[in-house]
Amino acid sequence: MLGLQLPTDPRWAELIRQDLPELLTDHAWCELKAASNVMSMIVRYPDLSELIVELTRIGQEELDHFGQVVAKIHARGWVLGPERKDNYVNELMQFVRKDGGREERLVDRLLFSAMIEARSCERFKMLTEQVDDAELRDFYRDLMVSEAGHYTTFIGFARTYGGRVDVDARWKQFLTYEAEVIARYGTAPTIHG
Repeated sequence: MLGLQLPTDPRWAELIRQDLPELLTDHAWCELKAASNVMSMIVRYPDLSELIVELTRIGQEELDHFGQVVAKIHARGWVLGPERKDNYVNELMQFVRKDGGREERLVDRLLFSAMIEARSCERFKMLTEQVDDAELRDFYRDLMVSEAGHYTTFIGFARTYGGRVDVDARWKQFLTYEAEVIARYGTAPTIHG
């Protein structure tokens, strides 16, 4: 369903098992950044009413996920560490068109968002299979389903608002680019690391 061209290296699972506090801190910040991403799209495209309604829902969900991850951190006696830089996301952002028409820029922003959700979904699936903590396995199963829904929503809106943009062709380009990017990651106990 997700179409990812390169699966996560299984060695990533060992890294996260060794440093769950780092994984959870990084994950919390990822959720907050996801909420910020949808808020940014709301600011840019206020005239797209149906999109605004869904982005608002997704933003609230992402913020709720942030709170849930922070609660998991605190329940284990840990604290939320400082914000982590997400080089994977920053590299993906470099592929997003800054020029072109409004439709092209919107499609790219939606596909960028879909790509992050797709990779997060794939990583959450791995967490459901690899984390020793049963509560966290269940938690990540729920989040995996949520991320898959966000992925589908973003792809759907790219098709709805894409106009003359060949969304499927552009998605294939995103998938190819993302495979090149993710090949450099999987070496740190972070969601995209």
